[in-house]
Amino acid sequence: MTKNNSILTVIALGSNLGNSQETLKLALETIANIEGITIKKYSSFYQTAPIGPEQPDYINACALLETTLEPNQLLQTLQNIENKFGRVRQERWGARTLDLDIIIYGDLILNEPDLIIPHLLMNERAFVLIPLAEIAPDLIEPKSGLTINQLLAKVDQTGVKLIN
Repeated sequence: MTKNNSILTVIALGSNLGNSQETLKLALETIANIEGITIKKYSSFYQTAPIGPEQPDYINACALLETTLEPNQLLQTLQNIENKFGRVRQERWGARTLDLDIIIYGDLILNEPDLIIPHLLMNERAFVLIPLAEIAPDLIEPKSGLTINQLLAKVDQTGVKLIN
């Protein structure tokens, strides 16, 4: 817990349809204006090769938040923002205008049908770990007990390049 019972939380942002850099900037502005959320830091943007069906490269970033929202409230808030930006869920790992994922929520370990925290695949995803290591290299991933830098050292980092 931090001040005002807020929880240090990490979200990942991604986009590969439309003007992705602009979308991520506007999504960060939108998040920053939500009551109960304070953006502490956000990473640079990274261009990353897609996983899944053939589609354009992604622009990815991570943000470190403090929030007083409960995990499911935060999830609903992020999904509402995705919808506002035209997100359509058609196929698993398909192209999207905006993807917002809760990666870490304090030291919470949660496994519900609609929400798994820490994010199930974060430890395998260079496109999450590289931007997260930029802003919180010593943050502990609660399930493994390892720092973000330690997790990053274990993954293939090819296909992820800094763009700003």
